[in-house]
Amino acid sequence: MQVSVRSALRVLSPALAAGFVALMLAAPGLRAQDEHLEIARRVLSSVPMFDGHNDLPWAIRNADPPMDVRAYDISKPTQGHTDLARLRAGGVGAQFWSVYVPASVMEEGGGARMQLEQIDIAHQIISDHREDLGLALTAAEVMDQFHRGKVASMLGIEGGHAIENSLGALRAFYHLGVRYMTLTHSANIDWADSCCEPAEFGGLTTFGEEVVREMNWLGMLVDISHVSPESMHGALDVAEAPVIFSHSSARAVTDHPRNVPDDVLRRLPENGGAVMVTFVESFVNQAVADYSGPPEGRPRATMADVVAHIEHVRAVAGIEHVAIGGDFDGIDRGPVGLEDVSTYPALFAELSRRGWTESELRALAADNLLRVMRASEATARRLQAERGPSTATIQGLDGLVP
Repeated sequence: MQVSVRSALRVLSPALAAGFVALMLAAPGLRAQDEHLEIARRVLSSVPMFDGHNDLPWAIRNADPPMDVRAYDISKPTQGHTDLARLRAGGVGAQFWSVYVPASVMEEGGGARMQLEQIDIAHQIISDHREDLGLALTAAEVMDQFHRGKVASMLGIEGGHAIENSLGALRAFYHLGVRYMTLTHSANIDWADSCCEPAEFGGLTTFGEEVVREMNWLGMLVDISHVSPESMHGALDVAEAPVIFSHSSARAVTDHPRNVPDDVLRRLPENGGAVMVTFVESFVNQAVADYSGPPEGRPRATMADVVAHIEHVRAVAGIEHVAIGGDFDGIDRGPVGLEDVSTYPALFAELSRRGWTESELRALAADNLLRVMRASEATARRLQAERGPSTATIQGLDGLVP
């Protein structure tokens, strides 16, 4: 069923409708009656465009004034990549809001406190804009919020250092609404090697494997963006539910340590997981990845670079295992053509031009991630019927004093 712009606007608040119309009038590329753009719009009106990673809570934490959700005010145009009008223009129907805490905070102490603050900021964003955003904790709730005309909002911890080596803390974060955790950020932690430091463990320690098992028990998605290839394989060896890469691209296309090697991509069909291809310029364009000069001379990545990564993941892992994780507001700029959250229709129109069917576009936008979530929820129900929460400690499993 084709949905007109007029009917779509009926679900928006007056302020958002006005912002949507203004943005459409200001964007000739989106205004053109291109058959592929019409296909993109039809797809993104039928399923929620599900983005795996947006750092808006971190942008608000570091804004002036800091941590003031109402002062940042996403009901108006913002200085970053994300506001309500641009989310609507982009067809974003489901969003994982990253609740990021830098690994460096662990050296100073207070990592769990900062993590709680980030979760609080995310909940404030959702609560303050409840006409337009709705908290979702399950795949069914994602679709319910989407059908209500809201952006289904979920939380993802970026970096397992935030649990401070405690499975009890992991479970507490789940109960606060967290539905994925990236096992590391860009530094090794006590139980896992990251992408970007020399290996200490050759992947996951015994306690790291227990973290993966407990995440499966909870129904929390295991996110293996940011980890080393050995940690990726370690998680896949242990996981009983599909894993995700919340914001990664393909290493065979751009040789960056944050990207996913082909041998890992080839394991995804058996696991059932998905790579949510990101828009970070240095992850999608080799010239940008290799550049070491002043910022003003940095090359630009383009939408075509992102498309190359999407199509590579599709070719190696299969259409069922690719999704989107833009990393907006966690980057200083997006590729040319993908500058902010309003640009997803242009990306889907380009894929349509390249021969993607509407069914394949729906898989990329939402169906693959929703399948992953449903499988994770089913695994959790099974595991919880078999056992209670783990009482393991890092001291008991790895011999490390917590």
